[in-house]
Amino acid sequence: QVQLVESGGGLVQPGGSMRLSCAASGFGLDYRAIGWFRQVPGKEREGISCIDSSSGKTDYADSVTGRFTISVDIANNSAYLQMSSLKPEDTAIYYCAVSGPRLGGRCVRNSANMNYWGKGTEVTVSS
Repeated sequence: QVQLVESGGGLVQPGGSMRLSCAASGFGLDYRAIGWFRQVPGKEREGISCIDSSSGKTDYADSVTGRFTISVDIANNSAYLQMSSLKPEDTAIYYCAVSGPRLGGRCVRNSANMNYWGKGTEVTVSS
């Protein structure tokens, strides 16, 4: 059964850090693009980061560049989003998504490129 499960969300104070995890099952994360997206109710889903598991190339939205780091652990079939210097505007539901098989290169933070989605984990940044 193909499944993505996010974890690590919760409440954090402004300026704090948090690491989100995305565990994949039913398929491997090699030769894939993995993306992290977030959505605030009433707003469009935002692609904030992606990584190509073959090339290791990453991409970030301007809103998180320098604060968030995406990574993938093929051996553990998991991806991560390390978030630091968190701001109240980072409050959202965060989703992990994975593309179909690909030959590598640069990933694109576009939900249309993703085949599999997790159910999301909520992150609240508040004092």
